[in-house]
Amino acid sequence: MIDAFRRNLDSGHASLIGYLTAGDPRPEYTVRYSEALIRGGVDVLELGAPFSDPVADGITIQASTQRALEAGVTLREVLKIASEIRNKYGTPIVLLSYLNPIYRMGFNMFFKEASSRGVDGVVVPDLPVEEAAEFRVAAQEASVATVFLASPTTSDRRLDTILKASSGFVYLVSLLGVTGVRSELSAEALRLIDRVRARRERPYIAVGFGVSSPEHVSMLAKKGAEGVIVGSAIVKIVQENLSDPERCEARLEEFTRKLKEATRFKD
Repeated sequence: MIDAFRRNLDSGHASLIGYLTAGDPRPEYTVRYSEALIRGGVDVLELGAPFSDPVADGITIQASTQRALEAGVTLREVLKIASEIRNKYGTPIVLLSYLNPIYRMGFNMFFKEASSRGVDGVVVPDLPVEEAAEFRVAAQEASVATVFLASPTTSDRRLDTILKASSGFVYLVSLLGVTGVRSELSAEALRLIDRVRARRERPYIAVGFGVSSPEHVSMLAKKGAEGVIVGSAIVKIVQENLSDPERCEARLEEFTRKLKEATRFKD
């Protein structure tokens, strides 16, 4: 995953991270839709493990989570899907899961299986960095990157803690609230990028939540984000094409290609 960031930066691009809820609307579609994103230019794939109480997510991803749960998708099933995608395409994979399913599996068992399945990094939106010591040790022993979130209201002291704990990239939340399609980026998001870039020691920056268009991607890349995460706008395409997977694939590839073109920050 880190190599993908480096290659893109060397070529004058931010890395494009595309999100799908694994198993939405059924497990067999996730590999197909992931392939469409990869053809369109996604550099890192983020797979969301469905959970019954996705507190950080807006209505679009909440609905996709419900569809995946109704299809019987579990965390172990998501890991199997990740393995199939990684073995087939080699694209780096970040897994997003809420804490409860990971805790129930056990940190050591989860990270051992995640590593064997080719997962590069893990994001847990409801795990505070201050309570993540055991989680971080298990991740480090399995050579899986940890990705923590910082928001515009994060204090400088806590931001430094988050940056030290993030071994893959730091996930900058671009707004106050939940995920979802937005028409504009907040000024707070741009200031947050400046705050992180001012730190001498830091991981790569990736910005998500509300990033919905090529214009958003271009603005963030030129501002200094080394990665840009697009989730709800991609999941919305899946939602709009539940009965037509072929059309969904075509639209996902087309939209992702436009996003990728917008990641260039220098000629």
